Amino acid sequence: MLHNPPLLTIHRGHRRPSAALIEAFRGAQTSHLADAMDGRGAVDYRIKPLDPNNAVFVGAALTAHAYPADTVGMFGALAEAQPGDVLMVSNDGFTGTALIGDLAAGMMKNKGCAGFVTDGLARDRAGIVASGLPLFAAGISPNSPARNGPGVVGLPVVLGGVFVKPGDIVVGDADSVVVVPLEKAEQVLAALAEIRAAEAKAEQRVREGATMTPGMEPIIAAARIVGS
Repeated sequence: MLHNPPLLTIHRGHRRPSAALIEAFRGAQTSHLADAMDGRGAVDYRIKPLDPNNAVFVGAALTAHAYPADTVGMFGALAEAQPGDVLMVSNDGFTGTALIGDLAAGMMKNKGCAGFVTDGLARDRAGIVASGLPLFAAGISPNSPARNGPGVVGLPVVLGGVFVKPGDIVVGDADSVVVVPLEKAEQVLAALAEIRAAEAKAEQRVREGATMTPGMEPIIAAARIVGS
């Protein structure tokens, strides 16, 4: 490499969803959203809320990449964050040190961020929970990172196996985090309405005593039986 990269690069000018579009996704279950996107869209199962009782959020993705054992990209995202943003910070799944702690989480809460999601680790769980910021991470470690860079803000990232662009709509609950591509948001909303209606009917059938889903009944009836 001829030259070292800058410690922090910030890309601006990405599309942002309207407040009304974001609000249309409020309260959506992540499982319903995944169903509305052909069974996909949720980040890796290991990325979980530090506080399951404070895991519900919806907002626009502000993406960043923080190199392993480094926080410059994370703090760059904090500097760029607008109220209602969800900071989606990829960390290459690094588990040697934490990426975020309670002080940074508190500052994100002060800026009005809707949530924080990383495939890295967090530290100071009690303080993060006390901050009130919905925060998802792949685990906890007290090991501390450095601030040496490089970090990048505002470019697409892959986080927990999901491709995330700045401006995508991100929804979290106690189960997971789902990313809705901005260009597909209206389509997903339409499918979500159908999923919710179908789920309501299925739940009613269970309350009425159903023991099998209708879609499986012909498959079971046509099963090849071996033995007595």
